[in-house]
Amino acid sequence: MNSPETDAADLLTALGGTALIGAPDGVWSAPGRVNLIGEHTDYNEGFVLPFAIDRRTAVAVRRRADHRIRVVSTLDPVPVEVPLTELPNLFPGADTRIPRWSAYPLGVAWATLAAAGTTAITELPGLDLAFASDVPVGAGLSSSAAIEGATALALNDLWDLELDRETLARVGRRAENEAVGAPTGIMDQMAAMLGERDAAVFLDCRSLTAELVPLGFADAGLEVVVIDTRVTHAHATGGYRDRREACERGAAALGVPALRDLMITDLATIEDAADAVLDDVTLRRVRHIVTENQRVLDTVRALRTRGPRAVGAYLTASHASMRDDFEISVPELDTAVASALAAGALGARMTGGGFGGAAIALVDRHLVPTVHEAVDAAFAAAGHAQPHVFTVHPADGAHRDR
Repeated sequence: MNSPETDAADLLTALGGTALIGAPDGVWSAPGRVNLIGEHTDYNEGFVLPFAIDRRTAVAVRRRADHRIRVVSTLDPVPVEVPLTELPNLFPGADTRIPRWSAYPLGVAWATLAAAGTTAITELPGLDLAFASDVPVGAGLSSSAAIEGATALALNDLWDLELDRETLARVGRRAENEAVGAPTGIMDQMAAMLGERDAAVFLDCRSLTAELVPLGFADAGLEVVVIDTRVTHAHATGGYRDRREACERGAAALGVPALRDLMITDLATIEDAADAVLDDVTLRRVRHIVTENQRVLDTVRALRTRGPRAVGAYLTASHASMRDDFEISVPELDTAVASALAAGALGARMTGGGFGGAAIALVDRHLVPTVHEAVDAAFAAAGHAQPHVFTVHPADGAHRDR
Protein backbone atom coordinates (compact mmCIF):
# COMPACT_ATOMS: atom_id res chain seq x y z
CA MET A 1 0.00 0.00 0.00
CA ASN A 2 1.37 3.40 -0.99
CA SER A 3 1.71 6.31 1.39
CA PRO A 4 -0.63 9.32 1.02
CA GLU A 5 2.39 11.34 -0.18
CA THR A 6 3.04 8.90 -3.03
CA ASP A 7 -0.65 8.60 -3.95
CA ALA A 8 -1.06 12.38 -4.06
CA ALA A 9 2.02 12.81 -6.24
CA ASP A 10 0.90 10.05 -8.61
CA LEU A 11 -2.57 11.58 -8.90
CA LEU A 12 -1.13 14.99 -9.71
CA THR A 13 1.29 13.59 -12.27
CA ALA A 14 -1.61 11.93 -14.08
CA LEU A 15 -3.80 15.02 -13.97
CA GLY A 16 -4.10 16.52 -17.44
CA GLY A 17 -6.06 19.42 -18.84
CA THR A 18 -4.86 22.95 -19.39
CA ALA A 19 -2.14 22.80 -16.78
CA LEU A 20 1.38 21.58 -17.38
CA ILE A 21 1.53 17.83 -16.95
CA GLY A 22 4.34 16.54 -14.81
CA ALA A 23 5.74 15.94 -11.37
CA PRO A 24 4.73 18.19 -8.46
CA ASP A 25 6.68 21.21 -7.27
CA GLY A 26 6.31 19.78 -3.78
CA VAL A 27 4.30 17.53 -1.47
CA TRP A 28 3.03 18.67 1.93
CA SER A 29 1.11 16.73 4.57
CA ALA A 30 -0.72 17.27 7.82
CA PRO A 31 -1.97 14.77 10.41
CA GLY A 32 -5.31 13.86 11.78
CA ARG A 33 -5.60 14.13 15.53
CA VAL A 34 -6.87 12.31 18.55
CA ASN A 35 -8.23 14.49 21.29
CA LEU A 36 -6.98 12.82 24.44
CA ILE A 37 -9.40 14.86 26.55
CA GLY A 38 -11.30 18.15 26.38
CA GLU A 39 -14.39 17.78 24.20
CA HIS A 40 -16.49 20.77 23.10
CA THR A 41 -14.44 22.96 25.42
CA ASP A 42 -12.60 24.69 22.57
CA TYR A 43 -15.41 26.96 21.38
CA ASN A 44 -16.16 27.70 25.05
CA GLU A 45 -12.67 29.25 25.32
CA GLY A 46 -11.53 26.41 27.56
CA PHE A 47 -8.76 23.83 27.56
CA VAL A 48 -8.04 20.88 25.29
CA LEU A 49 -5.33 18.24 25.03
CA PRO A 50 -5.12 16.78 21.51
CA PHE A 51 -2.21 15.09 19.81
CA ALA A 52 -1.35 14.70 16.13
CA ILE A 53 -1.44 11.11 14.92
CA ASP A 54 0.55 9.04 12.46
CA ARG A 55 -2.22 9.15 9.83
CA ARG A 56 -1.96 12.00 7.38
CA THR A 57 -3.46 13.84 4.43
CA ALA A 58 -0.99 14.76 1.71
CA VAL A 59 -1.31 17.32 -1.05
CA ALA A 60 0.91 17.36 -4.11
CA VAL A 61 1.02 20.80 -5.70
CA ARG A 62 2.15 22.05 -9.09
CA ARG A 63 2.30 25.64 -10.27
CA ARG A 64 0.19 26.60 -13.29
CA ALA A 65 0.95 29.10 -16.00
CA ASP A 66 -2.43 30.80 -15.51
CA HIS A 67 -4.22 32.17 -12.43
CA ARG A 68 -6.57 29.29 -11.72
CA ILE A 69 -6.71 26.81 -8.86
CA ARG A 70 -7.74 23.20 -9.40
CA VAL A 71 -8.27 20.52 -6.75
CA VAL A 72 -8.73 16.78 -7.06
CA SER A 73 -8.73 13.90 -4.60
CA THR A 74 -8.31 10.15 -4.66
CA LEU A 75 -11.78 10.10 -3.06
CA ASP A 76 -13.27 12.21 -5.88
CA PRO A 77 -11.42 11.93 -9.20
CA VAL A 78 -13.38 14.75 -10.86
CA PRO A 79 -11.29 17.96 -10.69
CA VAL A 80 -12.83 21.20 -9.44
CA GLU A 81 -11.37 24.33 -11.00
CA VAL A 82 -11.99 28.04 -10.39
CA PRO A 83 -10.12 31.29 -11.14
CA LEU A 84 -8.25 32.66 -8.14
CA THR A 85 -10.14 35.92 -8.61
CA GLU A 86 -13.43 34.06 -8.08
CA LEU A 87 -12.56 32.82 -4.58
CA PRO A 88 -13.97 35.94 -2.83
CA ASN A 89 -17.25 35.34 -4.71
CA LEU A 90 -17.46 31.70 -3.63
CA PHE A 91 -16.89 32.40 0.06
CA PRO A 92 -17.86 32.98 2.81
CA GLY A 93 -20.75 30.56 2.85
CA ALA A 94 -20.88 27.06 1.44
CA ASP A 95 -21.29 27.31 -2.33
CA THR A 96 -23.57 24.80 -4.01
CA ARG A 97 -21.75 25.21 -7.34
CA ILE A 98 -18.82 23.14 -6.07
CA PRO A 99 -18.69 19.69 -4.44
CA ARG A 100 -18.70 19.96 -0.67
CA TRP A 101 -15.29 18.37 -0.17
CA SER A 102 -13.66 20.98 -2.41
CA ALA A 103 -14.87 23.78 -0.12
CA TYR A 104 -12.17 22.71 2.35
CA PRO A 105 -9.09 23.36 0.18
CA LEU A 106 -10.67 26.17 -1.84
CA GLY A 107 -11.90 27.75 1.39
CA VAL A 108 -8.36 27.56 2.76
CA ALA A 109 -7.07 29.32 -0.36
CA TRP A 110 -9.63 32.08 0.16
CA ALA A 111 -8.88 32.42 3.88
CA THR A 112 -5.10 32.29 3.31
CA LEU A 113 -5.24 35.19 0.87
CA ALA A 114 -7.39 37.15 3.31
CA ALA A 115 -5.02 36.48 6.22
CA ALA A 116 -2.06 37.63 4.15
CA GLY A 117 -3.89 40.76 3.02
CA THR A 118 -3.19 39.85 -0.58
CA THR A 119 -5.00 42.04 -3.10
CA ALA A 120 -2.84 41.44 -6.19
CA ILE A 121 -4.31 37.98 -6.76
CA THR A 122 -3.52 38.01 -10.47
CA GLU A 123 0.19 38.21 -9.66
CA LEU A 124 0.07 34.83 -7.93
CA PRO A 125 0.66 31.59 -9.84
CA GLY A 126 -2.24 29.28 -10.29
CA LEU A 127 -1.98 25.87 -8.69
CA ASP A 128 -3.05 22.27 -9.15
CA LEU A 129 -3.57 20.40 -5.86
CA ALA A 130 -4.06 16.63 -5.60
CA PHE A 131 -5.03 15.06 -2.26
CA ALA A 132 -4.67 11.59 -0.78
CA SER A 133 -5.20 10.52 2.81
CA ASP A 134 -5.19 7.63 5.25
CA VAL A 135 -7.14 9.59 7.91
CA PRO A 136 -10.59 7.97 8.14
CA VAL A 137 -13.35 10.37 7.08
CA GLY A 138 -16.16 10.94 9.56
CA ALA A 139 -14.41 9.07 12.38
CA GLY A 140 -13.81 12.04 14.67
CA LEU A 141 -10.08 12.11 13.87
CA SER A 142 -10.30 15.46 12.08
CA SER A 143 -9.74 14.53 8.48
CA SER A 144 -10.93 18.07 7.73
CA ALA A 145 -8.14 19.75 9.70
CA ALA A 146 -5.63 17.47 7.98
CA ILE A 147 -6.81 18.75 4.58
CA GLU A 148 -6.77 22.32 5.84
CA GLY A 149 -3.32 22.08 7.41
CA ALA A 150 -1.69 20.49 4.37
CA THR A 151 -3.30 23.02 2.04
CA ALA A 152 -2.46 26.07 4.15
CA LEU A 153 1.19 25.10 4.56
CA ALA A 154 1.58 24.39 0.83
CA LEU A 155 -0.02 27.69 -0.21
CA ASN A 156 2.01 29.59 2.35
CA ASP A 157 5.22 28.18 0.87
CA LEU A 158 4.37 28.42 -2.82
CA TRP A 159 2.87 31.89 -2.60
CA ASP A 160 5.67 33.15 -0.29
CA LEU A 161 3.20 34.52 2.25
CA GLU A 162 5.36 34.00 5.38
CA LEU A 163 2.44 33.33 7.72
CA ASP A 164 3.27 31.62 11.01
CA ARG A 165 1.76 28.32 12.10
CA GLU A 166 -0.74 29.84 14.52
CA THR A 167 -2.05 32.06 11.72
CA LEU A 168 -2.31 29.05 9.41
CA ALA A 169 -4.35 27.28 12.09
CA ARG A 170 -6.70 30.28 12.17
CA VAL A 171 -6.90 30.10 8.38
CA GLY A 172 -8.07 26.49 8.65
CA ARG A 173 -10.67 27.32 11.25
CA ARG A 174 -12.01 30.22 9.18
CA ALA A 175 -12.28 27.98 6.14
CA GLU A 176 -14.18 25.36 8.13
CA ASN A 177 -16.45 27.91 9.84
CA GLU A 178 -17.20 30.25 6.96
CA ALA A 179 -16.48 28.37 3.74
CA VAL A 180 -17.78 24.94 4.77
CA GLY A 181 -20.26 26.14 7.39
CA ALA A 182 -19.14 23.92 10.28
CA PRO A 183 -19.11 25.84 13.61
CA THR A 184 -16.00 24.18 15.05
CA GLY A 185 -13.35 25.62 17.35
CA ILE A 186 -9.63 25.83 16.63
CA MET A 187 -8.39 22.75 18.49
CA ASP A 188 -8.08 20.49 15.45
CA GLN A 189 -6.17 22.98 13.35
CA MET A 190 -3.75 23.81 16.17
CA ALA A 191 -3.04 20.13 16.77
CA ALA A 192 -2.42 19.58 13.06
CA MET A 193 -0.02 22.51 12.85
CA LEU A 194 1.80 22.29 16.20
CA GLY A 195 1.90 18.58 17.07
CA GLU A 196 5.17 16.81 17.84
CA ARG A 197 6.12 13.18 18.27
CA ASP A 198 5.36 11.70 21.73
CA ALA A 199 3.64 14.90 22.88
CA ALA A 200 0.18 16.40 23.21
CA VAL A 201 -0.70 20.03 22.61
CA PHE A 202 -2.08 21.62 25.78
CA LEU A 203 -4.06 24.50 24.35
CA ASP A 204 -5.76 27.41 26.07
CA CYS A 205 -8.45 28.20 23.53
CA ARG A 206 -8.96 31.72 24.84
CA SER A 207 -5.38 32.97 24.60
CA LEU A 208 -4.31 30.34 22.02
CA THR A 209 -1.31 29.71 24.21
CA ALA A 210 -0.02 26.25 23.36
CA GLU A 211 2.37 24.07 25.32
CA LEU A 212 3.71 20.65 24.41
CA VAL A 213 3.17 18.05 27.14
CA PRO A 214 5.21 14.82 26.88
CA LEU A 215 2.97 11.76 26.87
CA GLY A 216 5.41 8.93 27.43
CA PHE A 217 3.05 6.24 26.18
CA ALA A 218 5.74 4.17 24.45
CA ASP A 219 8.08 4.17 27.45
CA ALA A 220 5.19 3.13 29.71
CA GLY A 221 4.25 0.23 27.42
CA LEU A 222 0.93 1.81 26.48
CA GLU A 223 -0.94 2.09 23.19
CA VAL A 224 -3.81 4.32 22.15
CA VAL A 225 -6.37 2.11 20.47
CA VAL A 226 -8.85 3.81 18.14
CA ILE A 227 -12.24 2.14 17.72
CA ASP A 228 -13.83 3.64 14.63
CA THR A 229 -17.50 2.78 14.92
CA ARG A 230 -18.03 3.56 11.22
CA VAL A 231 -21.01 5.69 12.26
CA THR A 232 -20.17 8.81 10.30
CA HIS A 233 -20.86 12.29 11.52
CA ALA A 234 -20.71 15.78 10.04
CA HIS A 235 -20.01 18.96 12.01
CA ALA A 236 -22.01 21.07 9.61
CA THR A 237 -25.21 19.31 10.68
CA GLY A 238 -27.49 20.27 13.55
CA GLY A 239 -26.35 18.33 16.62
CA TYR A 240 -23.00 20.05 16.96
CA ARG A 241 -24.55 23.46 16.33
CA ASP A 242 -27.27 22.83 18.92
CA ARG A 243 -24.67 22.06 21.59
CA ARG A 244 -22.74 25.19 20.79
CA GLU A 245 -25.87 27.32 20.99
CA ALA A 246 -26.80 25.74 24.35
CA CYS A 247 -23.38 26.67 25.72
CA GLU A 248 -23.81 30.23 24.52
CA ARG A 249 -27.23 30.43 26.16
CA GLY A 250 -25.83 29.07 29.40
CA ALA A 251 -22.97 31.58 29.49
CA ALA A 252 -25.33 34.47 28.79
CA ALA A 253 -27.81 33.36 31.47
CA LEU A 254 -25.01 33.01 34.03
CA GLY A 255 -23.47 36.35 33.15
CA VAL A 256 -20.04 35.16 32.03
CA PRO A 257 -18.24 35.80 28.73
CA ALA A 258 -17.80 32.06 28.17
CA LEU A 259 -18.28 28.85 30.14
CA ARG A 260 -14.51 28.81 30.59
CA ASP A 261 -15.05 31.42 33.30
CA LEU A 262 -16.92 28.99 35.55
CA MET A 263 -15.07 26.79 38.02
CA ILE A 264 -15.96 23.46 39.60
CA THR A 265 -16.62 25.35 42.83
CA ASP A 266 -19.36 27.31 41.02
CA LEU A 267 -21.36 24.23 40.09
CA ALA A 268 -23.15 23.73 43.41
CA THR A 269 -24.46 27.30 43.34
CA ILE A 270 -25.44 26.98 39.67
CA GLU A 271 -27.30 23.72 40.30
CA ASP A 272 -29.11 25.15 43.34
CA ALA A 273 -30.33 28.13 41.31
CA ALA A 274 -30.86 26.23 38.06
CA ASP A 275 -34.66 26.25 38.14
CA ALA A 276 -34.65 30.03 38.10
CA VAL A 277 -31.82 30.50 35.61
CA LEU A 278 -31.30 27.44 33.41
CA ASP A 279 -33.53 24.74 32.02
CA ASP A 280 -32.44 21.17 32.71
CA VAL A 281 -30.87 20.59 29.29
CA THR A 282 -28.81 23.78 29.39
CA LEU A 283 -27.71 23.00 32.95
CA ARG A 284 -26.35 19.63 31.86
CA ARG A 285 -24.55 21.18 28.89
CA VAL A 286 -22.94 23.71 31.23
CA ARG A 287 -21.98 21.02 33.72
CA HIS A 288 -20.17 19.01 31.06
CA ILE A 289 -18.07 21.98 29.94
CA VAL A 290 -17.13 23.01 33.48
CA THR A 291 -16.18 19.50 34.57
CA GLU A 292 -14.44 18.73 31.28
CA ASN A 293 -12.20 21.78 31.60
CA GLN A 294 -11.19 20.57 35.04
CA ARG A 295 -10.52 17.07 33.69
CA VAL A 296 -8.13 18.53 31.11
CA LEU A 297 -6.21 20.38 33.82
CA ASP A 298 -6.16 17.26 36.00
CA THR A 299 -4.91 15.12 33.11
CA VAL A 300 -2.07 17.52 32.32
CA ARG A 301 -1.11 17.59 35.99
CA ALA A 302 -1.18 13.80 36.18
CA LEU A 303 0.99 13.41 33.09
CA ARG A 304 3.57 15.76 34.54
CA THR A 305 3.65 14.34 38.04
CA ARG A 306 2.50 10.70 37.93
CA GLY A 307 2.87 9.62 34.31
CA PRO A 308 0.49 8.33 31.63
CA ARG A 309 -0.89 5.42 33.64
CA ALA A 310 -2.56 7.92 35.95
CA VAL A 311 -4.88 9.47 33.34
CA GLY A 312 -7.22 6.57 32.57
CA ALA A 313 -9.91 7.50 35.09
CA TYR A 314 -10.18 11.02 33.64
CA LEU A 315 -10.80 9.60 30.17
CA THR A 316 -13.57 7.34 31.41
CA ALA A 317 -15.20 10.13 33.41
CA SER A 318 -15.08 12.32 30.32
CA HIS A 319 -17.05 9.75 28.34
CA ALA A 320 -19.72 9.48 31.04
CA SER A 321 -20.12 13.25 30.97
CA MET A 322 -20.43 13.33 27.19
CA ARG A 323 -22.93 10.48 27.28
CA ASP A 324 -25.13 11.77 30.10
CA ASP A 325 -24.74 15.55 30.29
CA PHE A 326 -23.77 16.57 26.75
CA GLU A 327 -25.65 13.72 25.07
CA ILE A 328 -23.36 13.34 22.07
CA SER A 329 -22.60 9.64 22.31
CA VAL A 330 -24.35 6.87 20.36
CA PRO A 331 -24.86 3.20 21.26
CA GLU A 332 -21.86 2.11 19.20
CA LEU A 333 -19.55 4.49 21.08
CA ASP A 334 -20.90 3.35 24.43
CA THR A 335 -20.34 -0.28 23.40
CA ALA A 336 -16.78 0.52 22.34
CA VAL A 337 -15.96 2.19 25.65
CA ALA A 338 -17.63 -0.41 27.87
CA SER A 339 -16.09 -3.40 26.09
CA ALA A 340 -12.59 -1.89 26.05
CA LEU A 341 -12.76 -1.18 29.78
CA ALA A 342 -14.06 -4.68 30.52
CA ALA A 343 -11.09 -6.11 28.59
CA GLY A 344 -8.57 -4.21 30.70
CA ALA A 345 -8.17 -0.73 29.19
CA LEU A 346 -6.93 1.84 31.71
CA GLY A 347 -9.44 4.36 30.41
CA ALA A 348 -11.65 4.96 27.37
CA ARG A 349 -13.80 7.68 25.88
CA MET A 350 -15.36 8.82 22.66
CA THR A 351 -13.23 11.39 20.88
CA GLY A 352 -14.24 14.13 18.49
CA GLY A 353 -17.50 16.02 18.09
CA GLY A 354 -19.75 13.06 18.76
CA PHE A 355 -22.89 11.62 17.13
CA GLY A 356 -20.71 8.85 15.71
CA GLY A 357 -17.04 8.61 14.93
CA ALA A 358 -14.48 6.93 17.13
CA ALA A 359 -13.65 6.05 20.70
CA ILE A 360 -10.15 5.74 22.10
CA ALA A 361 -8.81 3.41 24.76
CA LEU A 362 -5.53 3.61 26.66
CA VAL A 363 -4.30 0.02 26.75
CA ASP A 364 -1.27 -1.93 27.90
CA ARG A 365 0.55 -3.03 24.78
CA HIS A 366 0.19 -6.74 25.50
CA LEU A 367 -3.58 -6.34 25.93
CA VAL A 368 -4.23 -4.71 22.55
CA PRO A 369 -5.27 -8.00 20.85
CA THR A 370 -7.52 -8.84 23.81
CA VAL A 371 -9.23 -5.45 23.64
CA HIS A 372 -9.63 -5.75 19.88
CA GLU A 373 -11.29 -9.14 20.21
CA ALA A 374 -13.55 -7.98 23.03
CA VAL A 375 -14.71 -4.94 21.08
CA ASP A 376 -15.45 -7.00 17.97
CA ALA A 377 -17.41 -9.52 20.03
CA ALA A 378 -19.40 -6.82 21.82
CA PHE A 379 -20.32 -5.11 18.56
CA ALA A 380 -21.44 -8.41 17.04
CA ALA A 381 -23.53 -9.24 20.11
CA ALA A 382 -25.20 -5.83 19.98
CA GLY A 383 -25.95 -6.13 16.27
CA HIS A 384 -23.65 -3.26 15.31
CA ALA A 385 -21.56 -3.25 12.15
CA GLN A 386 -17.99 -4.40 12.74
CA PRO A 387 -15.79 -1.48 13.86
CA HIS A 388 -12.38 -0.60 12.48
CA VAL A 389 -9.87 -0.99 15.32
CA PHE A 390 -6.29 0.26 15.05
CA THR A 391 -3.57 1.95 17.07
CA VAL A 392 -2.23 5.48 16.63
CA HIS A 393 0.90 7.17 17.91
CA PRO A 394 1.60 10.82 18.74
CA ALA A 395 3.26 12.27 15.64
CA ASP A 396 4.63 15.46 14.10
CA GLY A 397 2.37 18.17 12.77
CA ALA A 398 2.18 19.58 9.25
CA HIS A 399 5.36 19.65 7.22
CA ARG A 400 6.76 19.55 3.71
CA ASP A 401 7.53 15.99 2.66
CA ARG A 402 9.46 16.74 -0.53
